[in-house]
Formats: sequence, structure tokens, C-alpha cells
Amino acid sequence: MDLATILGIVSGLGLLFWALIMGGSVTIFFHLPSLLITMGGTFAATLINYPLGQAIGVLRVLKNAFMGKGRKPEDLIADMVNLAQKARREGLLALEDDAEEMRDPFLKRGIELLVDGTDSELVRGILETELSFVEDRHKRGQSLFETMGALAPAFGMIGTLIGLIQMLRNLQDPDSVGPGMATALITTFYGALAANLIFIPIAGKLKVKTSEEVFQKELTIEGILSIQAGDNPRIVEQKLKAFLSPTQRDRVVREKPRAEGVEGAEANV
Repeated sequence: MDLATILGIVSGLGLLFWALIMGGSVTIFFHLPSLLITMGGTFAATLINYPLGQAIGVLRVLKNAFMGKGRKPEDLIADMVNLAQKARREGLLALEDDAEEMRDPFLKRGIELLVDGTDSELVRGILETELSFVEDRHKRGQSLFETMGALAPAFGMIGTLIGLIQMLRNLQDPDSVGPGMATALITTFYGALAANLIFIPIAGKLKVKTSEEVFQKELTIEGILSIQAGDNPRIVEQKLKAFLSPTQRDRVVREKPRAEGVEGAEANV
């Protein structure tokens, strides 16, 4: 699990709840009509804006924001160097058994292409095409939450207008002013809260995770092509270390082959 996402949402809601308690009764901030206008309108507009399958898949996209971090780049480099050592010592065909045990489908596919003797340009083309489509899928998930983040405050304002209309039409009845004012103000509160604490931050987290995954896949492509070219394992290591910061480079340790422990890094969006 990604503790940063969970901690952020829980602490944000907790501090907000604490502030509301300090200011008086919390129950006055629960208003079902306002909640229906804001959240119902947001989800309805999202259904209009996106294909049904993509809109329904929002929960699957949401899961990615709470998933734990993928493999560390320095660990991936160590594995690529170990694979390069084995390929240089025993030949590319020796990597077939390692490919069968890999849980990262992208790395596994790349190694299988090497074992099959695929031309290097074709290997690059296939993997880069897959990477491009991964980015496209992720961007659709991000845009969905960005859209919801834009719609929630808008429906909050719509609820405010509804409440003001109700209030102004019944100014002669003092008992109707309170409920109308509550709808007017609380819908704006709900819209701003949902957008700025949930939807927009989740879209941002998905962008960060996409960036991390794309980086790892670019690293994988470069490593696979170096292994195919028969580069010395030290050269492979230096090539891949160029992707890292100086601090990360110091953490790259070549150990025994760990290809069997490669974790799947691709987020299904």
C-alpha cells in the first residue's frame, strides 16, 4: 500500500473533522440534498464525458493510487547486470529459463524477444510501442480524476444557486431561509473539499506513478538492448546508472541473479 496517499487523506479528513468539532456541532455540516447535488452531479457529468466502460473503471484506476511503490531502479539495474553476465557467459538462449520466472510482463517480453533472436530495431519498436500505449492508458485515468476535480466545485456552485433561489423565493417565510442558506453554502463546501482533497490529489498521484513506471520501462528497454548487443556487464551497468542520481548510483549492488523475484511494475489502467 502507498502510505503517503492513505496518510494524506486520513490526516486531511481528521484535521478537518477536528476543526469542525472545535467550531461546534459536526452534524450541521451533513446535508443530504447538498451531497446529492454535488457528488451526484459530478458522477453524472463524468458518465456523460467518458465512455461507460472507462467511467465504471474509475475504481480500478483509483486502486493504482493506493498501490505500493514499484521496484527501485537500482534493484532493476542490478538484475539487468546479472542477466548481462549470464548472457555473456552462456549466451542469450540461457535467459529463457529466467524469462519464465519473471513476474514483470514488460521485462519478460523483452527477454523473450532476445531469446527468439529478434532484430534489435524491432525489439526497440515493439517495446516502445507498448510503453506508448501504457502512457496513453494511464493518462486517460488521470484525466478522469482531473475532470471530476473540475466538475465538483462547479456543481457546488450550482447547489449554491439552487439554495439561493429557494431562499429568495420564500423570503416572506422566515422558516425557509435557513434550509435554503444551508443548501447554498454546504454544496460549495462539499465541492471544494472533494476536488481539493480527493480528486485533484489522486490525479496528481497517478501522474507521479506513471512517471515512475515509464522511467523503469525506459531503463528496461536500454538494458535489454545492451544485453542483446553483447555489451560487457560493466558497460551495461554504467549505461543504466546514467539514468540515476548520484545517490541512487551508490546503491546499485550486483548480487546473485534475482530475475525470479522481479515484481510486476505495470499498473493496469
